[in-house]
Amino acid sequence: MSLELNGKLKVLFDVQSFPSGFTKREFVITTEEQYPQDVKFELVKDKTSMIDKYKVGDQLKVSFNVRGNEYQGKYFVSLNAWRIENIGAGTAQSIPAPLDPMAAHQMAAPSAPIDDIGEDDLPF
Repeated sequence: MSLELNGKLKVLFDVQSFPSGFTKREFVITTEEQYPQDVKFELVKDKTSMIDKYKVGDQLKVSFNVRGNEYQGKYFVSLNAWRIENIGAGTAQSIPAPLDPMAAHQMAAPSAPIDDIGEDDLPF
């Protein structure tokens, strides 16, 4: 399963090396939505250097796979990043252009007042 998530780089951990020769590097991005989430990703093996060119505060788009495994009766999930892109302010990727003027008008003018949104829209 391949997914993408945008956010601001919050934490960048050092590379971890294990006796087996396996290496990984973890980092955290904070999503920018109504309820921001801190999401930890990992880079493994030869991909650990992919994040070297970024610094804390950079706006990133992370492409990743969800990986799950079982070890001694416990289950673990990891978000394995395989591509990182800078989408900082001022780049063409951060602001998509509307397809036509009518689409821009429809996106700018909501059809219902914002006050009509219910307080009970949360899934929990």
